Amino acid sequence: MEGVWINRYRKQLVRSISPQFLEEIICYMRKLDLLSAEEAGQIQEVSSLSEQVKAVMDLLAGKGSYASQSLQTYIETTNAQLYLHITVYDPMVQKHLESLQNHYGTGVELGQLERLTNLLLVEGLTDIQQKEHDVMQIEATKGMRNVAKKIPLEKLFLPLSKVSIPPRISVTVGVAGIGKSTLVKLFACMWAKGEVNKDIIFVLPLTFRELNTYEKLSAERLIRSAFPHITEPSFISNGTARILLILDGLDEFKTPLDFSNTVVCTDPRKEIQVDSLITNIIRGNLFQEASIWVTSRPTAASQIPGGLVDRMTEIRGFGAVEIKDFLDQMFRENKDLSSQVLGQIKANRSLYTMCTVPAFCWISGSSMGYFLKNSTDQSQEMTTVPKTLSEIYSYYFKMALSSDWQEKQKETPRIEQAINNSKKIIGNLGRLAFYGLLKKKYVFYEQDMKAYGIDLSSLQGSLCNRMLLKEEMQFSTVYYFSHLTLQEFLAATYYYASAKRAIFDLFTESGMSWPKFGFLNHFKNAVQRSLQSDDGQLDIFVRFLSGLLSPQVNKLLSGWLLMKDEHNSFRSHVISFLQSCLNTDYVISSRTVNVMQCLYEVQNMELAKTVEEAMKNESLAGMLTPVNCSALAYLLQVSEVCMEETNLSNCLTYNICKSLLSQLLFCSNLRLAENQISNKGAKALARSLMVNRSLTVLDLRSNAIGPTGAKALADALKINQVLLSLNLQNNVIKEDGAKFLAEALLTNHKLTTLHLQKNSIGPQGAKKIAEALKQNGNLRELILSSNCVGDTGSVALAEALRVNHSLTTLDLQSNSISNTGVTALIGALRSNRGLISLNLRENSIGQEGAPEIANALRANCTLRNLDLAANLLYDEGVKAIALAMRENKALMSLHLQWNFIQSKAAKALAQALHCNTSLTSLDLQENAIGDEGMIALAAALKVNTTLTTLCLQVASIGVSGAKALAEALVVNRTLTTLDLRGNSIGVAGAKAMANALKVNCSLRVLNLQENSLGMDGAICIATALTGNHGLTYINLQGNRIGQSGAKVIADAIKTNSPRCIVEM
Repeated sequence: MEGVWINRYRKQLVRSISPQFLEEIICYMRKLDLLSAEEAGQIQEVSSLSEQVKAVMDLLAGKGSYASQSLQTYIETTNAQLYLHITVYDPMVQKHLESLQNHYGTGVELGQLERLTNLLLVEGLTDIQQKEHDVMQIEATKGMRNVAKKIPLEKLFLPLSKVSIPPRISVTVGVAGIGKSTLVKLFACMWAKGEVNKDIIFVLPLTFRELNTYEKLSAERLIRSAFPHITEPSFISNGTARILLILDGLDEFKTPLDFSNTVVCTDPRKEIQVDSLITNIIRGNLFQEASIWVTSRPTAASQIPGGLVDRMTEIRGFGAVEIKDFLDQMFRENKDLSSQVLGQIKANRSLYTMCTVPAFCWISGSSMGYFLKNSTDQSQEMTTVPKTLSEIYSYYFKMALSSDWQEKQKETPRIEQAINNSKKIIGNLGRLAFYGLLKKKYVFYEQDMKAYGIDLSSLQGSLCNRMLLKEEMQFSTVYYFSHLTLQEFLAATYYYASAKRAIFDLFTESGMSWPKFGFLNHFKNAVQRSLQSDDGQLDIFVRFLSGLLSPQVNKLLSGWLLMKDEHNSFRSHVISFLQSCLNTDYVISSRTVNVMQCLYEVQNMELAKTVEEAMKNESLAGMLTPVNCSALAYLLQVSEVCMEETNLSNCLTYNICKSLLSQLLFCSNLRLAENQISNKGAKALARSLMVNRSLTVLDLRSNAIGPTGAKALADALKINQVLLSLNLQNNVIKEDGAKFLAEALLTNHKLTTLHLQKNSIGPQGAKKIAEALKQNGNLRELILSSNCVGDTGSVALAEALRVNHSLTTLDLQSNSISNTGVTALIGALRSNRGLISLNLRENSIGQEGAPEIANALRANCTLRNLDLAANLLYDEGVKAIALAMRENKALMSLHLQWNFIQSKAAKALAQALHCNTSLTSLDLQENAIGDEGMIALAAALKVNTTLTTLCLQVASIGVSGAKALAEALVVNRTLTTLDLRGNSIGVAGAKAMANALKVNCSLRVLNLQENSLGMDGAICIATALTGNHGLTYINLQGNRIGQSGAKVIADAIKTNSPRCIVEM
């Protein structure tokens, strides 16, 4: 008889035997004379391992039962783990793979789910994720997450570094409808195909929907019940195999997890309450060696203590391209409609933000598509584009009721009949939705449906298909609303209808409560319960409830769910009540913002419009009452005015800033300059920055935060890895504040811009920052002007520049730096390869420092902008720099204003311009170069082809200089900006310039302010613009033109060059 055992386990043997163990088997079989030397040699000649194993098995199987039994005995006695794997383990794995593939089908199209293959690696849940409704989370964060790292799906359960270990507990969070269950399906399919985590032997996906059907379970019965093909669950529970246990949808679990009071259980066979089973699994008392992956909405995930979570990830929402692609898929047969839908959604910032969630994108896209398809109808309610949540869901509801949708072309009864047939089920579904919402119940079973009078056989047709989904589980059938917001909308319709006739508190399901009469009392009760809620559970419900009172929603649903115009008797009272909820002290919470959202839903936006207009006009100062602060908090989330930059400078007090803090830090670019928030405000901001993931730019200029406030912000920067730019100008942080910030720069790897001008940090503060710069590799811009840095601080910064090649901008204006300091700084430029802009304006750099600057310019090839204005260079110093400019090929901007320069230096610079091909901007303002210097520069302009900006304000230029300049402009084709303010070119100079302007087409900006042009000279310039098509701005102020001259000039400009702006 041939080898029965070998033939039975041939596939497992081929998959499981390693090269080393194969050699041991061959040696042992040779000792038993079951393999000859020749046969062993033939096996070695086979290239691949699997083919070698097959060859050995074929030879031994052909030699009868003794050879087969010998192999079985050898493996069992020498490698018991492998024996179990081959005989028990691997067959179970294969059956498990088949089971997963049968359950999940072919998987998910990766092209559409690329965002799911790269999760966001986060350090924990933010306050808003733990405490707020999903919709509030999306609105507050504007649908975007700014985090430092992403992690590919295939690395989700691997160590992050060579010295770390794989995570035991991984938690992935995401708001409702973001794709958590789809992610689990995607991973299970990829694993079953062998595309990810081949080291995991069993991936066991379970849902909390399934677990809800059990009261008690043991760890082993959990495996047997969910995966009957796993005949030996002890392999799972005792850690023999590496397994991944997936627990999907913690937010749908019927029992809250209590990690504080759960009794410890380590016996995998002991039956315990299911919630205790889960807590023991997560704590590691059961399945100690298993990896556990929990998915959940953020608020439910906060039940798991942070100390137990080894890795937390978050599913990102759609980006702009993905929203477009998703809508294109929805309307694949009508691309024009897809474009129209996208256009309408993008026009509404709030809706567009919500569309980062796929499920909401589907609802919004469906509703907007339905509206656009039917907008040609004559009915008045179909003429207004849906903007509010209530309007979007009303269209969705109406679409479902009428079954009028391109994707669901099926026979339907007439609309009137559909309404009559659906009213009862709508009421029952609404009641189920409302009381489910109160109990935080989002999954329903057959007994739930029957308890609320829902006939399961009636759950057919478009309405139920679009509102309610059905899933067949192993032992039961579950029902759930297709999105949480649909449950909340239906709950609101039920409450609205019931509140008109109920005499008891609807929030008490038994009906036993103090009497409540009238719709308004019930409405107030709902809003008050929402305001008292800690988790925002009722926020969207009361929004929908408010929205049902809006005129537009009444038009849409009258005859369907609402009575025509019935809202008129309630609406004004509701608005007054909602506004009264805002009349509190300066305590702004998400609940307060939601009241503003309710006013928006009911279409009352006067308050928000008033505050928004003040924001646009920057006139908020003095008008931020508690009510207006509530409106401001709301606008911070939804207003276009705040989209790019939120400017609240010079309008907040410390108390107002503190009250708005939770909303402020969900901006991305926040300006809080000149608010005197002091060190207390800085400390409050710092605490929030430690967990903030949104704010990238923070401007705190002139807030008197002092060293203490600087320390608080510095401590936050050690943790925060999102903020890119921090402006602390004029905050009296002094030397100690600079020291604290320097310590933060040693560990912060994100901040790129730091403004510290006017803070009196002194030489020692500069030295501390310089030390940090030697190690910091991410800071790009450092502004230290007006800080008394002196030569000592400059020398320290120079040492840092020798090793730091990442800093690109350094501003040391007005720091009492003399030749000693500049020698050190400029010396560093010879080896520095990163600095692009250096500002040394208003220091004490004399002629002696100029040769060092010149030498550095010859060696440096990266510096683009050098500002030496208001120093003491004189002609000799500038001549040295000009000589270097003949060789330098990098510098593009050179400022030499106020340097006591005369014609000699101007001539030297002119010579440099003859051959220099990099300089585009030259500033010689307030230097008496005179006509002689101007004539030399003009000659250079005839041949220079790179200079675009020339500033010659108050340069003692007269008629002859102007004429020379005019001649140059006739041939020059690159100069675009010319500033001649405060010279004396007179009428003759003006005429020469006018003749040049008739020919020159490159000049765009010309400033001739205060040049003694008189009316005649100014008219010459104006009439010359007839043939000039390039000039867009000209300044003729201070030239004694007179009213009559101004009119002539204005008429000439209007006729000849209407696009040119003229200031007179």
